[in-house]
Amino acid sequence: MPSLEIYKRGQGKYTRITTFLGVVLLAAIGAVRLSEELTTVQLSPLVRYGIATALVVIAAVVMFWIVNRPRSADFMIATEGEMKKVSWSSRKEVVGSTKVVIITTLILTVILFAVDMLFTQLFVWMKVLG
Repeated sequence: MPSLEIYKRGQGKYTRITTFLGVVLLAAIGAVRLSEELTTVQLSPLVRYGIATALVVIAAVVMFWIVNRPRSADFMIATEGEMKKVSWSSRKEVVGSTKVVIITTLILTVILFAVDMLFTQLFVWMKVLG
């Protein structure tokens, strides 16, 4: 059985926790879907929910083992270290950039609509469209 010890405790903590929780959440969603599918089979609720719960527990144990393997953990530690080096845009810059994108999109929408109407009228006049 693989070891369930925490490799390099405290390093890459947030990356490992969110990865673990993300996979367990996906497993839980899959377990809910599985238990819904098992309603078509004549199983007792205890067995139906027991199978789904067992799959979530197995996924959690396997994921705990994966995020604490030296290779995986070192990758996540390095990833978290690199994310700390990123210079994130300020809220003001993000809001300003978003406004520019929305306004540009609206202007292009109006221009493309006008060109489309122009071509439609042109093709009607040329009797290509009826």
